Amino acid sequence: MKAPRMADDEKRSSAPRLALCAAAGLAIASLMVPSVSGQTKKGVPPVVARKPPTPPSGPAPRAEDGKVDLSGVWVPDSILLPGDPSYQPWAKKLYEERKANKGKDDPERLCLPNGAVRINPLPYKIVQGPKMVVLLWEGNTHSYRRFFLDGRAHNFDIEPESWTGQSIGKWEGDTLVVDTLGFNDKTWLDATGKPHSEAMHLTERYSRPNLGRLSVELTIEDEKAFTKPYKFTRTFTLAPPSWELQEYVCQAILDGVE
Repeated sequence: MKAPRMADDEKRSSAPRLALCAAAGLAIASLMVPSVSGQTKKGVPPVVARKPPTPPSGPAPRAEDGKVDLSGVWVPDSILLPGDPSYQPWAKKLYEERKANKGKDDPERLCLPNGAVRINPLPYKIVQGPKMVVLLWEGNTHSYRRFFLDGRAHNFDIEPESWTGQSIGKWEGDTLVVDTLGFNDKTWLDATGKPHSEAMHLTERYSRPNLGRLSVELTIEDEKAFTKPYKFTRTFTLAPPSWELQEYVCQAILDGVE
């Protein structure tokens, strides 16, 4: 059986990505990050977002179990945090050092995971089921988060610290509440270098007020790095049906393969 031919609009949508990869390859030579050994490591240039879509209108859809269906390909409306957390002195000092260094130690540039708070401009996809919701992302490490809805508790015996933590979810009406613990302290909260500690506790409230919009209210608590909780809301726009997550191999760009 022959493979189906790619639609014309899909062919056109792949052209910007090919151009992006070519541009990224040319830019790599000028982006060098010092390593601990004194040698240099290549840094991946920031990704370029596709043109944001126009949100469709209509009511939010519902899944077979009656819950609001969060599924879809979603494009972030903004990637930076709206302000600075209230930091403990040591964390404030570290943040100022990172800003002064202009991101030269940014883990994202070395293809390390962004974690659960930081996002980039490329699309994200939510796949919703009755027992688990999966959040996939196109950029960075091309990875995922899992929100378990089966009533389990956090189990830190298996993995006490990780880049994205352990996420347990539950529905409160039409809002999906996700409780995440078990982080390491290696990620930045955004591209400016905002730090956190391994004590970070993240609570997210996912809601879909209508067909074209996704809202995520984040509350970050960190008794080691913050003096008080930090709260903000992040919004996403639903991508057209023709959009899908595309391949992005950060390590190949880092190694100069592309």
